[in-house]
Amino acid sequence: MDDSMKVSRRQWLQSAASLAVGGVWPCSRLWAAPAAQSRLVVVMLRGAYDGLSALVPYDEPFYYESRPTIAIARPRPEAEGEGALRLDGRWALHPMLANNAGDLWLAGQLAFVPFCGTGFVSRSHFQAQDWMESGKLPEQRPNVNEGFLNRLVSELGGTAVGFTQNLPVALRGAHKVVNAPISGRDHSPQSGSSSGEFLEQVTRLYQGHALESMVREGLGLRQSLSVELMTEMDSSGRDALPAAGFALEAVRVARHMREHPQLNIAFIDVGGWDTHAGQGAEQGSLAGRLGALGNGLEFLARELGQQWRNTVVVVLSEFGRTFRENGSKGTDHGHGNVLWVAGGAVKGGSVKGEQGRLDAASLHQGRDMPVLNEYRAVLGGLFAGMFDLKAAPLERVFPGALPRNLQLV
Repeated sequence: MDDSMKVSRRQWLQSAASLAVGGVWPCSRLWAAPAAQSRLVVVMLRGAYDGLSALVPYDEPFYYESRPTIAIARPRPEAEGEGALRLDGRWALHPMLANNAGDLWLAGQLAFVPFCGTGFVSRSHFQAQDWMESGKLPEQRPNVNEGFLNRLVSELGGTAVGFTQNLPVALRGAHKVVNAPISGRDHSPQSGSSSGEFLEQVTRLYQGHALESMVREGLGLRQSLSVELMTEMDSSGRDALPAAGFALEAVRVARHMREHPQLNIAFIDVGGWDTHAGQGAEQGSLAGRLGALGNGLEFLARELGQQWRNTVVVVLSEFGRTFRENGSKGTDHGHGNVLWVAGGAVKGGSVKGEQGRLDAASLHQGRDMPVLNEYRAVLGGLFAGMFDLKAAPLERVFPGALPRNLQLV
């Protein structure tokens, strides 16, 4: 993307942020979403994404000691526009997020909540996803037929839709919910082709391309991994949309929401975040997925037009990843993570919630980011602000939770 396009995009977001205060938006068409109607979009990153690569604790020396090959380099004030985007004195954004999510941050439409996660420890993707989507207490066995978003839309008396291949646990329950599968789900290699043929086709496709060496390295790594590990990494996404297709599908989701202003809750899942090996740093497999995620959020903002001002997007994942990199230059299943909150209705441009140090003595079980901000408490406080929910309905959405007002909206 050339510099003129970057400037144009940033100017659009900054003008949107300022004009929203006066109720005028720079869009060629007006839609009839009532100003008071809040809309929630939940983006679930299946596979446990590495929040410490997205939101970089660049002021923590132990971060660089623990990740000799995958740590994201510190911001470079002397080379503006290069490297990670400095957010404050402690945190920075991955370079692949600087010109998409970073623009939302600069427009005051993106906040992060690190040290966030579940109140229990599970290193199983499926168990953790079910528990998170059910929204119950750790001691309550998750009911996979009853999710917290279904309970929320029941309290609101609104309409919800899952843009997923199968209705997710978060949206299951007594309240009727629409499921609208979206396209672009790539399941390569196909069952009818051999793995060798698939790898050969991809190698030929990138021959002579600037990314050829990176692709060859990645394919070689895939061949060397055990079948068991590859199966786990692929299945952890539960047939979710791959990150590479998220940007395109975000446009389609936004158009659907724009054309159906009565819709107030949407759910999208994005797979491929289980980075046990070959994770990469400023470039590599995770960098590409983060870039696609950031682009998708920005496309949502632009395509929703004036409706963006009433929209809140929550990005979460079932758990984080280990603080230290492993012997395969990746990360393993962890605990605490970084939650995102974006939208025209968000009081962004800051890192929210309780924070602690990230050194050897403070890690959870000596290996993970600890959880200081329980996700149900964070979301409960957010929903209270968005939908003006009182204590009784919040208790029904998140039984036993103590909502925390982090001033996100």
